Amino acid sequence: MSLTVVWTDEAKETFDAIFSFILDKFSEQSAKKFLKQTNKILSIIKVQPEIFEASISDQFRKGKITNQTSVFYEIEDDQIRLLFFFDNRQEPLLT
Repeated sequence: MSLTVVWTDEAKETFDAIFSFILDKFSEQSAKKFLKQTNKILSIIKVQPEIFEASISDQFRKGKITNQTSVFYEIEDDQIRLLFFFDNRQEPLLT
């Protein structure tokens, strides 16, 4: 069973910020690689939502996209809510 993925405004904003950072500081190829890896991870989450570790509580999960980036999400009935994307080199927000 595949769940629906819903992007919050915060998820859209943080994804765009990270994508733009990669595009500006590295290359278009690196940005496309990040996009491809993000789509791969989201495809996995859709069919196996509990595959990634719980963060704070069982309600929130942290999916590693690359060594530098993660996505935080929650599982709600028949959907996955993407909460935000995070640069792992920053001070941790959630553990």
